[in-house]
Amino acid sequence: MNTVKETPLRKVAIVFGAGLLKDGSPSSVLKDRVETAVSLLKSNKVEKILFSGDNRFENYSEPESMRSYALTLGVPDSAIVLDYAGRRTYDTCYRAKYIFGITDAVLVTQKFHLPRALFFCTQLEMNVTGTIADIRIYPNKSMNYWTLREILATTAAIWDVFIKKPITVLGKKEPII
Repeated sequence: MNTVKETPLRKVAIVFGAGLLKDGSPSSVLKDRVETAVSLLKSNKVEKILFSGDNRFENYSEPESMRSYALTLGVPDSAIVLDYAGRRTYDTCYRAKYIFGITDAVLVTQKFHLPRALFFCTQLEMNVTGTIADIRIYPNKSMNYWTLREILATTAAIWDVFIKKPITVLGKKEPII
């Protein structure tokens, strides 16, 4: 788990969805992920950013919200790739490899989520490193929610990887690099 400064060079940063506010803007957790990825791009640690998240409902698109926010932070649109079917961490990792052709990447997420994201990608035989996106201090209520959610999701992750081995939403291959 690295800071932006400690992160080794990679071609792509993968940013995981983390919910939107009612107005469609990124949650504080998601903002931190986007801001961290932007820092990686601006410090030449990565060349592209893959924003992956949920887009199953009308007027709810985590990837578009992340893209819009990144554009306001000065990221050129040409450095952004969107994955609209990253409904879960597993889906994001699976699609990163099999749809977007990513084998080496920086995973950008909070410290509480990073072990699970690293677990999925390494189980898919990807060469990944993680960058911690904890920019703000989150309220205790929010951290309690995310911690409980992570415990349940980690249990599901073990089930998915070793027993279920689900196939996620696929599509045509869209290599990033």
